[in-house]
Amino acid sequence: MTTPFLLIAVCFLAYANGANDNFKGVASLFGSGAANYRRALLWANLTTLAGSLCSFYLAQGLLAKFSGKGLVQDALVHSVPFMSAVAGGAGATVILATRLGFPVSTTHALLGAMLGSAVVAAFGEINLVALGSHFMLPLLLSPLLAMGLAMLVSWTAAAFRRRMPADPNACLCEEETEMPLAADYVAANAVWLDRPKRRFRLGSQADCSALEARVLFGLNRRTLADGVHFLSAGAVCFARGLNDTPKIAALLLLVPAMGASYSIALVAAMMILGGLLGAKRVAATMSHKITAIDHDQGLAANLTTALLVIFASKLGMPVSTTHVSVGALFGIGLLSGKARLGVIKAIVLSWLLTLPCAALIAGAIYSISLA
Repeated sequence: MTTPFLLIAVCFLAYANGANDNFKGVASLFGSGAANYRRALLWANLTTLAGSLCSFYLAQGLLAKFSGKGLVQDALVHSVPFMSAVAGGAGATVILATRLGFPVSTTHALLGAMLGSAVVAAFGEINLVALGSHFMLPLLLSPLLAMGLAMLVSWTAAAFRRRMPADPNACLCEEETEMPLAADYVAANAVWLDRPKRRFRLGSQADCSALEARVLFGLNRRTLADGVHFLSAGAVCFARGLNDTPKIAALLLLVPAMGASYSIALVAAMMILGGLLGAKRVAATMSHKITAIDHDQGLAANLTTALLVIFASKLGMPVSTTHVSVGALFGIGLLSGKARLGVIKAIVLSWLLTLPCAALIAGAIYSISLA
């Protein structure tokens, strides 16, 4: 296999990744009714692109880790046929899952493809210690951590919401006050007391009207929460672009004249193309089939996912945004009693099949290249 085939295979993988993953961050917007499909899709792709382009500066650890160094022998890492098989096997697995509507992990697919190709290689030795500690452990723990953290965030938000006034409209107002003072103090400060004394109050608009206070500005809690929800969804997509782009771009390090910056730019472009053209089926699964959510629950899921994925990217830990986001949604569904266990079982099964499926396809591709 030549470098053009490697370039095509990596572009195919990036397209499949965008189709399967780009919408996951905004699934709560679409599922809760905060945005329609087209608006959510546009926001997902814009923020994913921002994260992808920033990954060159913020995620160098992942770029190095997913070159395969430390997992397989250096001779394989520098082999174009090996990397082509990895990209082809992972891409085929992810695009198959996308067509079936299953949100799967590109990280899992890449690991499976690396393992399958390494097993076929005559000298393919796998560092099982690195595989377990650096790759498999974060992938296994991240959905459980996301589930627990999302439940905690959702429960805390619900408790806080119950303490809020029923009226969603609030305002900041200014009122004049009179304070009873001692006679000697009044005499000493007569000039100062001639000036009106003002106090600022944050409360409901009804309270401000009753006090005959001057309203400085008003706000609606629902509008404010929706704005934060949009920002949190964008943060998830940004984190996903930040985490996934270097994993795929690392496969292009063998292509002449394709440095890190060009590789990341090309991968980012293909991810956006896949997200725009192929996201509908996974969007339906993530937004409506795992659990029914409201605006506040969607916000809790997004905050959990963004926090965990950005933290993992900074540490160079290859967690799956899919596992984290699905774990967060499932945790909220368990808390509310609306989780659809049948859908979760099907998704978990697709996760279990991702690694062996990618391994078989990549191993077959590598075998053909050796023939």
